Formats: sequence, C-alpha cells, structure tokens
Amino acid sequence: MSTILAIHAHPDDIETLAAGTLAILAGKGLRVVIATLTAGECGAVTDEPEATAPIRRAEAQAAASLIGAEFLCAGLPDLGVFNDDRCRRAATELIRRARPDIVLGPSPADYHPDHEAGSLLVRDGCFAASAPGYRTGTAQPLDAIPHLYFVDPIGGRDRDGRPVTPDFAVDIGSVMAVKRAMLLRHQSQVDWLLKQHGMSDFTDGMEAQSRKRGREFGVAFAEGFRQYRHTPYPRDPRLQTLLAEILTPAGA
Repeated sequence: MSTILAIHAHPDDIETLAAGTLAILAGKGLRVVIATLTAGECGAVTDEPEATAPIRRAEAQAAASLIGAEFLCAGLPDLGVFNDDRCRRAATELIRRARPDIVLGPSPADYHPDHEAGSLLVRDGCFAASAPGYRTGTAQPLDAIPHLYFVDPIGGRDRDGRPVTPDFAVDIGSVMAVKRAMLLRHQSQVDWLLKQHGMSDFTDGMEAQSRKRGREFGVAFAEGFRQYRHTPYPRDPRLQTLLAEILTPAGA
C-alpha cells in the first residue's frame, strides 16, 4: 500500500491546496499523512504564540481525521523556516517518520517566506531521507528517494503575481464538500485572515482557486501539481497513475 505525505509550512495550507486530492487517495485505501513544518503559532490576532500553537495543532489533527489521515508537525517556529542545517534535518526527520512513497510539497514560488523555504527543505529532505549517514533523530532512513510533487502556490501565482502552471490537475468536484469541511476545522483562522488578508469568509479563497484551476482544465473544481523529476528523483508518474481516471493533463 502506498503512503502519501502532504507536507507544507502551516496548518490549513494543505487543506487549501491539496485536501481534495488527499480525500480521493484516502478513499482508495491509501495511507495519507498530513504534516506541517510549523504549528502556525503566529497566525492569531491576540493570542500568545504559546497558546496558539496547541490550538492550531488540534485543528490540523481534526481536519486530517475527516479522511482518516495522520497528522505530524516538525515544530519549527512560524516565520522561522529557513533553508539551513537545523531546519533541513527537521524536515528530513518528518519525512522519515511518515515513510512515504509519494511526497506533496510546497511550491518553490509562493507569497509566504515559510512556503518558499519549506519547498527547498522538502525537496532536499526527500533526497537526504535515504542517506544513512545523515542523522536526524530516531526515525530510520528511507530505502529510496520518494516521488516528489509540488502543489500549487496560494492563488496559483508567485509573489510577483505571475501565474504558475501545473503539469496536471486532479478533478476534485466529487470531494469539494470534504475539502471545505477540512478547511473549516481551522476556526482559529477566521479572525486572523480577516485582519491579515481582508477575507470575511476564509474558505472563499480556497473555493475560488479550486474553481479557477477547474475552469482551466475543463472541470468544475481542480487542484494542480508539478512533478519534480531531476536526477536522482523518481521520474515515473506514480501519482498520475493512481489518479488516472480523474486526471486532466496540461494542454488537454
């Protein structure tokens, strides 16, 4: 049985960008793990970070449980994710704990510094996870580098507003209600996103992005992905094969 690890910087990132695909994969009987590099403790209007972190971890666990997924957190500081040795070892340990065949990681270009740094950490952590001499914690090295895919950036654009084009998209129309329910478990974000982003309904952005991707690929709602195929990462389309019946390739 394949294991899918979806890892991003903060709680609610994966729910926004890939929860539909994960719901479909979980429905096929695959093991799904949702992980965050941080607990998102800076994502609050008034609470102290120490009070916010356990709330956001609990929300992430509740969201994951809706599809029978596990939840892991590396515990790096929010707005403190950097491409350095400490963070790389933490990301690698997280990947080793999950023991995935397929990893879904953050887009290399996105609006948030933790997202962009997290993308590098996940990319390099997949490489390092199978290196026995790279010591990270108690988890054992993987047998091989897992397949690596990048999810869409928030809004489908980089920080300069340029569109990011996926290799393919997954038709998530049948599970949009599940995706929305998973995101709604993150109720601590209602006030924060109104203050920081001016969003009165914090599911609106997710639904707008899913609808836009769907329109681009000829379906109602979709999530986009790009496969990282550089040597020595696996190049065969493992995720695409698992989702072949609901896949919409670029240019289709």
